[in-house]
Amino acid sequence: MHAAAAGTAVAARQDSTLAQRQNQPMNAMTPLQHIRAGVLDIAYFETGPADGPPVFLMHGFPYDIHTYAEVAPILARAGCRVIVPYLRGFGPTRFLRESTPRSGEQAALGADLLALMDALAIPRAVLAGYDWGGRAACVVAALWPERCAGLVSFNSYNIQDIARAMEPDIPKNEHSLWYQFYFHSERGRAGLARHRRDLTRLLWKLWSPTWAFDDATFERSADAFDNPDFVDVVIHSYRHRYGLVAGDPAYAEIEQYLATQPAIEVPCITFDGIDDGVRPPAEAAAHAHRFAGPRSHRLVMGVGHNMPQEVPGVFAEAVLELVASQGQ
Repeated sequence: MHAAAAGTAVAARQDSTLAQRQNQPMNAMTPLQHIRAGVLDIAYFETGPADGPPVFLMHGFPYDIHTYAEVAPILARAGCRVIVPYLRGFGPTRFLRESTPRSGEQAALGADLLALMDALAIPRAVLAGYDWGGRAACVVAALWPERCAGLVSFNSYNIQDIARAMEPDIPKNEHSLWYQFYFHSERGRAGLARHRRDLTRLLWKLWSPTWAFDDATFERSADAFDNPDFVDVVIHSYRHRYGLVAGDPAYAEIEQYLATQPAIEVPCITFDGIDDGVRPPAEAAAHAHRFAGPRSHRLVMGVGHNMPQEVPGVFAEAVLELVASQGQ
């Protein structure tokens, strides 16, 4: 732990230096662009030179693209083509057909990212994310490694092992997952629908106890939760991962591959936040068997669950490290 603490102290200094060197964060990531990709009309923000090395920045639940309001300008000024999409069920992203199941399963998230890359004619990119977005990036990196030039993943190996989902964790860890068990009930669905701002704000506070965000920062992201499919996608996600509901048959083959817990072979930088209120930090060895390629795992002091928004400079530097290593 002393070695980890030393590393994170350096990371904090880097973040401070970057903040002084770069312009202020974007108050609003606009204008948005739209593209039909797979089953979605995906709304996304793009910045940086069109011919730069492409980077996809994937947000989580319950957050939105403004997680990367400070990360995106840093990468763009370093010459990267930066693409930040709204996930299914968030912001202006919409399903193309009413008949499409509002699935939040991991296979769907990965398929959405792959479809977006195809729609934008981007054959290969650095993929970076956390929470749901990190899961999408991990799925693509594991199953389509030729499309991933490098992976930045908060919470390391972020592919769900659904077959073992009903194995109990220690009580302390189960306590932090109360919201997931809440969403398993119809009371939880109704609570999310009726109190989505109060509930998501509470999750922000619990998951990142050392992050002093203000009302404006939360409200800027909270508008994304007014998506008409938000509740359905969220509830399905937290029920499917426990095997409580069926997935979309369109993604059954992908889920079968993910059930084997495939190793990730692409170059990776993985992070855990010391103050993460969702998952306790783990040493590199905890997930080492899930990574078959070069990997650097880093523990970051003073960081909760929303790392890109809490220490944007550290996250951006990791992305640029992978971009540089690929010679892009």
